[in-house]
Amino acid sequence: MYEYAIAWEWLSFAARWFHVITAIAWIGSSFYFIALDLGLVKRAHLPVGAYGEEWQVHGGGFYHIQKYLVAPAQMPEHLTWFKWESYATWLSGFLMLCIVYYGGADLFLIDRTVMDLSSLQAIGLSLASLGIGWVIYDQLCKSPVGKNTWALMGILYVVLVAMAWGYTQIFSGRAAFLHLGAFTATIMSANVFMIIMPNQRIVVADLIAGRTPDPKYGAIAKQRSLHNNYLTLPVIFFMLSNHYPLAFATHFNWVIAALIFLMGVTIRHWFNTTHARKGKPTWTWLVTVLLFITIMWLSTVPKVLTGETEISSASAMTPIQQTFASDTHFVAARNVVQGRCSMCHAAEPVWEGITFTPKSVKLETDAEIAAHAREIYIQAGRSHAMPPGNVSAITPEERRLLVAWYESAIASK
Repeated sequence: MYEYAIAWEWLSFAARWFHVITAIAWIGSSFYFIALDLGLVKRAHLPVGAYGEEWQVHGGGFYHIQKYLVAPAQMPEHLTWFKWESYATWLSGFLMLCIVYYGGADLFLIDRTVMDLSSLQAIGLSLASLGIGWVIYDQLCKSPVGKNTWALMGILYVVLVAMAWGYTQIFSGRAAFLHLGAFTATIMSANVFMIIMPNQRIVVADLIAGRTPDPKYGAIAKQRSLHNNYLTLPVIFFMLSNHYPLAFATHFNWVIAALIFLMGVTIRHWFNTTHARKGKPTWTWLVTVLLFITIMWLSTVPKVLTGETEISSASAMTPIQQTFASDTHFVAARNVVQGRCSMCHAAEPVWEGITFTPKSVKLETDAEIAAHAREIYIQAGRSHAMPPGNVSAITPEERRLLVAWYESAIASK
């Protein structure tokens, strides 16, 4: 059964690669069209119904692009739709959520010092939050406040901050940030699937039938697209954050998340203003840097004020952890881990240059070592990823002990 761990690791890698590829496609096309739309120029010679045009050069050729605010007089012979980038990004992201956080709920999703949940309870709360988020957002957009784009975005910001706080009260810090990214990405992809694409289909159908399309459908789609534009960068941050415990494994992680959403706005405001040829608001970069410095400070506040660096881990073992801790090979494996790994993977690392526990993974107690059995097996047993550069001089025989421990425990399950 130990082959399952290897196969699962490769499946996770494949899903992550696929997710990155689709995200590049979606974000790239989204940013391009926002920049294109903002850079359109109105000129007298434009065809009837054309809103603006833009000349661009790329790859040795020139492109002449025209935008029709509602639709052209006749349906073009070939029409390219931009939708699968969004759908594939969300589906691959959900696949990653299932593989890493649902498949490894006890390790990555649940923190029993935060809330004592079963795997099914945690997964249920995860799924429900993603669906509820879209419903709340969509109803806000369709309410009277939805007519004011900036007021709507202000209320949406409050909702996102509330969700950031809520997730940190339910899941582990790592899972909380990942879910905040998934929550936001679900809204963005649902905007494409539920609003933008259906509205475009209505316009196309009216055009084919010889009717004049109602401009409200384009205006609604544009508003949702604008929301997506400002939410994109925070989503990328949350997806990358699982590699940086200083972001998610601190007492003020939800405040850090709130500031990240503001940084997404300041960064995109500079690009959007520049693309619209309305100047270069360099003040946005100063604000962004100040916000980031504040985030850096917040990540160390607990240590400054209380001497703590991370939220403590639960000491009680789960049944799975007990399986690994009771195996006959555990004592030998524990000696290897404590001798070669725990100088860095500790609440207070003693290795020079290591100030905070790498990836928030502590390997000091039996419970902690048992909880990370699969990661130890993959990173230090089956591969030579850990220790980095083999700085602690782990021997081939010690790596074999780690492999024997994991495979023996798995075989006994």
